[in-house]
Amino acid sequence: MKPDALAASPVVAAAIDRTRPSAPVVELKGVTKTFSADSHTVHALGPVDLAIEAGTFVSVVGPSGCGKSTLLRLIAGLETPTQGSLLRGGAALDGPSREVGIVFQDHVLFPWATVLDNVLLPAEVMALPRGQALERARWLLELTGLKDFAGHRPHMLSGGMKQRTAFCRAMLADPKVLLLDEPFAALDALTREELSLELSRLWQDLRRTALLITHSIDEAVLLGDRLILMSQRPGRIRLDVPIDLPRPRDVNTEKHPRFIELRQMAREFLFSPASA
Repeated sequence: MKPDALAASPVVAAAIDRTRPSAPVVELKGVTKTFSADSHTVHALGPVDLAIEAGTFVSVVGPSGCGKSTLLRLIAGLETPTQGSLLRGGAALDGPSREVGIVFQDHVLFPWATVLDNVLLPAEVMALPRGQALERARWLLELTGLKDFAGHRPHMLSGGMKQRTAFCRAMLADPKVLLLDEPFAALDALTREELSLELSRLWQDLRRTALLITHSIDEAVLLGDRLILMSQRPGRIRLDVPIDLPRPRDVNTEKHPRFIELRQMAREFLFSPASA
C-alpha cells in the first residue's frame, strides 16, 4: 500500500486518533472575573489557569470570599469571564449545558413534588424521553438508597436524603461533568461525613468528571484526585497537588499516613500569611 493510501486508511486514521492526547474536559486560560455595581468594582477571581481531565475528581479549598463558587459558576456557564478563555471539551463554553450537572449547598427541591418528580424535573426542562428518564431516575434512587422514598415529599425527608435527591436530579441527564458547590455545608457533622463517604462510593461507580467546592480540608482530601488551594480574593490557584491515596476510600482512609500528611500541608498553607 502506498504511503498516501495508508494515511487515508480509516483503520490507520482511527489508530492515530487514539494516540493523540484528548482535550481536557474543562480548561481555563487566564480567566478573571470582576463584578461591578454602581461605581464599585470587585475583582473576585483570577487570573486562573486550570485544566481538568476526564474522569478525575478535583477538590477546591480556599478562604471564604476567594471566588471558589464564582469559579464553579463560570465552569457551569452561569457566568462569563471578564478576561481569558474557558473551554469545555476543547470548544469555547457559551452557556449552560446538559453535559454539566450541578449540586448546590441548598437542595432546591420543589416542596409540592415527590422525590421522583423532583428527580425527573430535568427531563421536562431538557425534553428528555420520558420512559428513559423514568428508568434512570428509579435506578439513581435505588443507587442512593432512596427507592422506598420515591413517593415522599421533601418535608418528609432528612437533610441528607434531600441532598441525595438533589444528586439524583443532577445526574438524571447523565452529565459528563458534575459540579458540587459545598453540597454538605448545611448538614450536621455526622450526616456530612456519611454523605462524603457515600459520594466517594457513587463517584467510584459512575466515574464522572467532578469539581468539588468545599471549606473542609478533610472532605477535599477524602474525595479528590487533586487538591487545589486558592488564595484570598482575588482568588488564584496557589497550590495544585495530586491526592495519591488508594481507592476505594472509606472511614479508615483518614488514618492513612498520606492523608494526614496532605491535610497538614493544606492547613499550614492556608493558614500561613505567605499564602494570602
